[in-house]
Amino acid sequence: MTAKKKPKVYITRKLPDAVETRMRELFDAELNIDDTPRSVPELIAAVRTADVLVPTVTDRIDAALIEEAGPQMKLIASFSNGTDHIDVEAAARKGITVTNTPNVLTDDTADMTMALILAVPRRLGEGARVLTDKPGEWAGWSPTWMLGRRIHGKRIGIVGMGRIGTAVARRAKAFGLSIHYHNRKRVNPAVEDELEATYWESLDQMLARVDIVSINCPSTPATFHLISARRLALLQPTAYIVNTARGDVVDETALIKCLREGKIAGAGLDVFENEPAVNPKLVKLANEGKVVLLPHMSSATIEGRIDMGDKVIINIRTFIDGHRPPNRVLPGR
Repeated sequence: MTAKKKPKVYITRKLPDAVETRMRELFDAELNIDDTPRSVPELIAAVRTADVLVPTVTDRIDAALIEEAGPQMKLIASFSNGTDHIDVEAAARKGITVTNTPNVLTDDTADMTMALILAVPRRLGEGARVLTDKPGEWAGWSPTWMLGRRIHGKRIGIVGMGRIGTAVARRAKAFGLSIHYHNRKRVNPAVEDELEATYWESLDQMLARVDIVSINCPSTPATFHLISARRLALLQPTAYIVNTARGDVVDETALIKCLREGKIAGAGLDVFENEPAVNPKLVKLANEGKVVLLPHMSSATIEGRIDMGDKVIINIRTFIDGHRPPNRVLPGR
């Protein structure tokens, strides 16, 4: 009896060893051992020959690339929660199914969001640099030195009350923050009661009243520069903004201007508008202690990455077996 031919799976980036090993066992998988981002010509060659493409958020899978796909290419199984890097509509027109890896990064991202919520008002970055940049120059404890702001008793405004936003709210409530949120629709009343959360239909009205803003909404055409120059101007001068969602949700140029002019107190950013490039003005502000910058690492845990890989594998196997994959992404969703 002839063994069933394994589907050809092209993986664009280096994945955890456990995930790659299982991929090789199950599929005819082409790995990216040195983790060099694939070029457009390499991606075009891949979609012309592979049965399944496994991209990540760093790969732009646009309509032009999808149009190059051969007739055998039927699945894009993204190693990501978000799918803003994929033209899902173009894939659907080409008869290609798209899947993602939802629900595995919620706690990791919420943890890092909470870390930034603490780091910015309490000046953790500045404090750490005192000991590393100029060793031996710390004179010891002083009652008026390195004073930050208490977060207990403050109001947090969560922009996007999905799974991650709700997880952030639970953590923030445990730290004594008052929960406010803006979302396309109100959350379940039981969740709202549990969190003692205040819903604001108007984002503008919420922004003007909170002490900390946490960005937790996806990147879509509707959320591009959702936090615009006009909305940043609504914030109190003592307010902080934290973004672990997507860089383009915030008008970065306007944010830099607000920080430079002291119109808001600070920011914690794990994502940037032109990743992987980081605006030098933001770096300068970080050196001045006005922002805390992280290199898009809020979801970076070993457990989270392995869970993502497991979901990719399940999506591929389910699809190859002729069934609808559990994490299919539909156009317009």
